[in-house]
Amino acid sequence: MSVFPRLSAVRGSILGPVIGLSMAAIALQPASAADGTAVFADPSKIVAIGGSITEIVYALGQEKHLVARDSTSRFPKAALELPDVGYMRALSPEGVLSVDPTGILALHGSGPKEAVDVLKKTSVPFIEVPEHYSHEGILEKVRIVGKALGVDAKAEVLAKELDAKLTAAEKQTASIKERKRILFVLSIQGGKILATGSETAADGMVKLAGGVNAVEGFSGYKQMSDEAIITARPDVILMMSNAGPTVSDDELFGNPSIASTPVGTAHKLIRIDGAYLLGFGPRTADAIHDLAVSLYGGQVTD
Repeated sequence: MSVFPRLSAVRGSILGPVIGLSMAAIALQPASAADGTAVFADPSKIVAIGGSITEIVYALGQEKHLVARDSTSRFPKAALELPDVGYMRALSPEGVLSVDPTGILALHGSGPKEAVDVLKKTSVPFIEVPEHYSHEGILEKVRIVGKALGVDAKAEVLAKELDAKLTAAEKQTASIKERKRILFVLSIQGGKILATGSETAADGMVKLAGGVNAVEGFSGYKQMSDEAIITARPDVILMMSNAGPTVSDDELFGNPSIASTPVGTAHKLIRIDGAYLLGFGPRTADAIHDLAVSLYGGQVTD
């Protein structure tokens, strides 16, 4: 069995963390432009909601503006010293406003909707950052965060650096002809596999790393029938680590539907930190490389 080493850092893909990253990744439709405001008039006390948003703020060297973060924001380690206003999809307006912010910078998918609606109606400027699970989507996030904080030039420099790194990471698997079919498993519930379809962070990462999503026909995450798993014929199972209750190898490969597929024979399982794998932020080029190496080994070209 090949189990990927536990990679860097955390944000909690999140139970507090797990279900966070996953559910935030679950079936979110891409957002449009930032909501209303594009630039904070006063960026001195910003609440960052969404792990990739916090990472981008640090990558831009603008962490001095942060007064709080949500519980999915666990990288870099220094972010853990900030007050935690709660899980990004279970926010309370009182919790967010308790730090007396001058602005709220939130990743699309923050919620619940009722709480976000209340926050948008307060006097505190609220900027929503779109989420697209793609190369260009990461660059868009960087530029929007940079504009919001009044550091457009720094954001452009960072975007160009990340663009080059992402392009290089994607090229590493360009010559590989036999693509691995990957089943991303979020959890097992009652013996049924909860797996990823299209329009998710996991689907985006699988494609960027040169793999093929073994699941077709639906978007978001869905509990799959035994027949659907067998039909998918996965070569590899991909799961998150640092993401709440762990599904053991025995439980996974003891599942009858998994046992009837190529991966059931090969026992090829990759576990990668959820925030690192699915964050779609400054570390994504490295995550693409690590996933590609785990999939294809020496076929990956540097």
